[in-house]
Amino acid sequence: MIRTRLRRALACAVILALCCKEAVASPTIELPGVPAQARDTVGALFETIDGGISSMAWPAEVKHVTLAQLEDQLRRPDVRASIGKGTIAVLYPNVEQPFRSAFTSMIQGIEERTSLPVRSYPVDTRIEANELNAMLKQNGTKVVIALGRQGLAAAAGLDRDISVVVGGVLLLSDADNVAGISLTPDPALLFARLHALLPDLRRVIVVYNPKNSEWLIRLAREAARSQGLELAAYVAGDMARAAQLYPSLISGADGRRDAVWLPHDATTVEESTILPLVLRETWNAGVPLFSSNVQHVKKGALFAMVPNNVEMGRTLASSAMGMLNGGSRRGSLAPSRTLQTAINVRTASHMGLQLGHQQQRSFDFVFPQP
Repeated sequence: MIRTRLRRALACAVILALCCKEAVASPTIELPGVPAQARDTVGALFETIDGGISSMAWPAEVKHVTLAQLEDQLRRPDVRASIGKGTIAVLYPNVEQPFRSAFTSMIQGIEERTSLPVRSYPVDTRIEANELNAMLKQNGTKVVIALGRQGLAAAAGLDRDISVVVGGVLLLSDADNVAGISLTPDPALLFARLHALLPDLRRVIVVYNPKNSEWLIRLAREAARSQGLELAAYVAGDMARAAQLYPSLISGADGRRDAVWLPHDATTVEESTILPLVLRETWNAGVPLFSSNVQHVKKGALFAMVPNNVEMGRTLASSAMGMLNGGSRRGSLAPSRTLQTAINVRTASHMGLQLGHQQQRSFDFVFPQP
C-alpha cells in the first residue's frame, strides 16, 4: 500500500510538470537519490519510478509526503497560478567582482519575490541574438529582466513576444520607451533627506546636460515644488561650460539656504576634473554638497543615496509578475525608491552639523570609516 501511494505521489508530480504550456529542457522537479542522467527527460523520470521505489537512497532528512498532502499543495493558488506561465530569465553583465556583486544581489531579490523558475544568464557584447532567443524560448521564458547596459543591449535583440523589464542602469532617454528602474535615486527622496538634515535650506542648485538628464530634472522640479524648495537648474552641454558655471554659482550661493546637487550626469559630474573642482569650491564656500553617487561621499560630499540592490530585484520581480499576469508591456524608466543613505561626518562637522552616535546609526554608511 505504501509503495503504491508513493508511486502515485511521484506520478502526480510528473503530471504537474507536464501541465506547463511551454516545454522545458530539464524539469525543475528534484528527486532524492535519482541520478542526474535520469532526470534529463520526463520519460527517464518515469523509468526511475517504474524501476522500483525501494532502490532509491532516501536521505534521512527527507520528509515523507502523503498523496493527500501533495494534492493539497497542487490546490494552492500560487502553484496553480504558475502552471503554464513559463519562466523568468535574468540577463546580467558578465563582469568580475566587485561589480558582479551588485547584480547578484538584484538576482537574489528577484528570486525571493517570485515563485516561478528564474534562470540567470551572464551576457557580454559577443552574444548572438539568435542563439539567445532560441535558448530562452527552449526554457519557456515569457519575461526577461535585463540588468545593466549589457543586459539591456542583449535584450534589444529578443523577439517581441518576450516582455522586457530593465533594471540596474543609470541613464536612459525617453526615446528608449522601456519599463524599468534606474540606479538614479528618486529626487523626492534625496530632497526629503536634505530637508531633514538642513531644514532651513530653500534652494537646490544643479548643473545638467539635457541629453543625459532631462527626464530626471523634470521629476526634480516637481519634487522640489512639493517640498517647498526652488530648483535652480542650469544647462551645460559640455564639460567646459560646466567648469565655467560651478565656480560662479557656488560663490553666489548662501551656505545656510542653498545646496548643490550632483546627479548622475557624465558631462556635468565628470570624475577627474569637474568633481574635484566642485568639492573644493563647496568646501571653501561652506555650501552643502549632496550627490546621487555614494562614491562622492567618500571624497567629501555631505551625503548621497544609493539603491538597495536586493530591494530593487524584488521590485523588478513584481513588475515581471505583473506582465505575466497580463499587465502592460509598455512603461517608462522610474528612479530608484528603495534606497540606502551614506553620510560624511567630517563634512557634516565642517558645515556646522553635529551628528550624535544615535543619528549616525540612522545612516546605512558612515564615512570616514573608523
